[in-house]
Amino acid sequence: MVINNQKINFNNGEYNSPEISIDSNLKRWFTRNIGLWKSNRTYFLEEERKTYNLCMYINIESLENKKEWESHYKFTWYPEKKYSFFDEYPKYKEKGEMRAFIKDHQLIRENFYLSDIDGISNIKQVDEHEMIFESAYEDWYILEHTRLIDRDNYRYRVIYSWNKDKLKIVENHHEIKIVT
Repeated sequence: MVINNQKINFNNGEYNSPEISIDSNLKRWFTRNIGLWKSNRTYFLEEERKTYNLCMYINIESLENKKEWESHYKFTWYPEKKYSFFDEYPKYKEKGEMRAFIKDHQLIRENFYLSDIDGISNIKQVDEHEMIFESAYEDWYILEHTRLIDRDNYRYRVIYSWNKDKLKIVENHHEIKIVT
């Protein structure tokens, strides 16, 4: 029998990898996100009752790893141009890098967007095109919906961020894949 490209012999319990991957749909979804994306974003800052529109680039790369059953990724982001938003709100990272890998139905992160601490995002699969990421770190609780659209040429993301149980940020991102 073959499960997730791994040959398994049930007669003697052997298989050709130290782990059987149960998250092949998740890995396939992440693979569909690899590339450079132009991200048109709207940030609603609840506390200030302000709205900001920014254009960012986000690049998602697959990294080589020693454990073939773990999928490793690097996410880098930077603005299209200089925005006063990052001067007004320095806690938001104008540019940066995050490395992460998938284990079971979790994204293990080296750092988060609003913090340099490492942590875990739980992943829920809505369907073959949409994932929900749920993270909690420091005083933040983040809920992110990401949906691939039109043969993976577009993504729509909506992100809700609570700090100390108060909704602080709502983000809408419309993203266009510009390089595969």
